[in-house]
Amino acid sequence: MNPDVLDLARLQFALTAGGHFLFVALTLGLATVVAVVQTVATIGRKPLHARMVRYWGQLYVINYAVGIVTGIVMEFQFGMSWSGLTHYAGNVFGASLAVETIVAFFVESTFLGLWIFGWHRFNRWVHLAMIWVVTLTAYLSAYWILVSNGFLNHPVGYRVEGGDRLVLDDPVAVLTNPSALLAFGHILAGALLTAGFFVAGVSAYHLFRRTSEWEFFGRSLRIGVFLSFPALMVTAVFGGIQFAALGTFQPMKSAVFSQKTAEIAQIQADMVTRFGPGDYVPSEAWTRGGGLVMLISFALMMYFTFAGVILACFKKVVFRFRLWHLALMAAVPLPYLAMISGWVFREAGRQPWVVYGLLKTEDAVSDLSPGAMRASLIVFTTLFGLLVVLNAWLLARHARRGPVDAGLGHDDRVSPEGGAEGGGRADGPESGPGDGPGDPVDSLPATSY
Repeated sequence: MNPDVLDLARLQFALTAGGHFLFVALTLGLATVVAVVQTVATIGRKPLHARMVRYWGQLYVINYAVGIVTGIVMEFQFGMSWSGLTHYAGNVFGASLAVETIVAFFVESTFLGLWIFGWHRFNRWVHLAMIWVVTLTAYLSAYWILVSNGFLNHPVGYRVEGGDRLVLDDPVAVLTNPSALLAFGHILAGALLTAGFFVAGVSAYHLFRRTSEWEFFGRSLRIGVFLSFPALMVTAVFGGIQFAALGTFQPMKSAVFSQKTAEIAQIQADMVTRFGPGDYVPSEAWTRGGGLVMLISFALMMYFTFAGVILACFKKVVFRFRLWHLALMAAVPLPYLAMISGWVFREAGRQPWVVYGLLKTEDAVSDLSPGAMRASLIVFTTLFGLLVVLNAWLLARHARRGPVDAGLGHDDRVSPEGGAEGGGRADGPESGPGDGPGDPVDSLPATSY
């Protein structure tokens, strides 16, 4: 195997997987926030809550739409760059990837479309059920991805057939793999943490600018802050359990992170005896560095969220403490930093294995020329870079505009009198001056179900 091809393939996977996860984390978290807020709006029938659903739902839809493209690109990598992996272990981990594709691209996307275009067309309870189906299928999609990833980190439930490939032997063992379940809890809590910081940061931006929508963003800021603290605690608990399990699942990763030189040498000798000559020590810079950045980020967020919960209890502080508003805005990238560094620790620390203890990374990469692999890396990296920039621009643009009639939940039905019903343009006494797209939702009739 050409070492340049291996390095380029690993770099491509790292960049595209990390880029895709930037979208996944916010999508999972915001879907939950929107579903909960819509539940409150459906039960309480308060216009403010309905407007919050529309505003945060708009940002969720943008992130989902751009992120789904990155997910499609990710699917190409296994067949193109990692044919050895799909040939050897595709019968086991490929099944969960196929189920995830069905869940994400058929069930989740279908119900999201019904939710987006179903405003004012479905009963409010039916409409609420749709966003919960979207949210729960998003969780299910994440679970199936982690079943595949959990197998790569801790292979269980398989048997070797023909001497050169794995086949599924115990589906229950694969589905209940502790490496997958612990990561699933860790990721879901981390996604809620990401959404909490995002909602709080966007709300703080508007409060810092002394917005007229002070009640809207004051409540949103509290939602973000009060969500972040428990989400961080749950994330830390699952992360701690995973750390404790490393000694059993991947002892070399644990030893490298803890810098136990004698233990590293002993494990290296044991692996040489078991698997043959080779270097079984992962990169200390990536493994230990990723783990330390993750832990430092968590420590910063812990102090930050604890103080935030206290400050959010005081109404005047929520609306007037501009230094805190700046801090909330600056803290939005922290969950992303923690999760990306955590993935680096998880994936880099299991090297040189792609399927731990069974298949080395150098044996999994496709037989491509360095030129072809380099061209692929350039194309994928450019595409992902453009998508990340586009997503950031769209999110910033719509977040900065505030709760305006941006399209989601807009009622374009025409009444017999010639005006629009619900949240569209109106000419009656309830409408304010210039009620068109982009006008404050305060001047628009409340969303009706």
